[in-house]
Amino acid sequence: MSLLILGLVLFLGVHSVRIFADGWRSRVIAARGQSVWKGLYAALALAGFVLIVWGYGAARQQPVVLWATPGWTRHAAALLSLVAFLLLVAAYVPGNAIKAMVKHPMVLAVKVWAIAHLIANNTLADVVLFGAFLLWAVLDFRSARQRDRAAGTVYPPGRVVPTVIAVVIGLVAYAGFAFWAHRAWIGVSPFVRGGA
Repeated sequence: MSLLILGLVLFLGVHSVRIFADGWRSRVIAARGQSVWKGLYAALALAGFVLIVWGYGAARQQPVVLWATPGWTRHAAALLSLVAFLLLVAAYVPGNAIKAMVKHPMVLAVKVWAIAHLIANNTLADVVLFGAFLLWAVLDFRSARQRDRAAGTVYPPGRVVPTVIAVVIGLVAYAGFAFWAHRAWIGVSPFVRGGA
């Protein structure tokens, strides 16, 4: 569990600099340069990600079960994960209506993904992992909206074609992940009793 927690501190810590220390971030970039900042950021994020994967995998070997999980939670998690995929893709397709409406679809995707997995899973490691990501997403979304208001950011209205493209790619990506990659990479099928 300690590796998982350390990984979360590193990974979410570097992703929280704009939430808690945006001025310090700007000063470091001004003093050291954008490439140095990006290199340090990427190295810490990668180290954190590796520790999260390693630590979560180790914690799953000896799970501490906190409650019984009803079967319906898998279906709720599957539906929420579909929404998360649509939001995730919308973050990268320019000019779509989803991004125009929610402003920060990537952060909302993380929030929905975390909620889905908290609903469907029941161990201490799950609560630590997905709870940490949920807390981060809530704080980051709030911070991003505050920055938007301070900067007077106006998002352009979405167009039909980019929105359709985002939805189609999101559906295909979700299907591939839900029906193949989740089982292949994580070892758990979302649609088989036992968790998401």
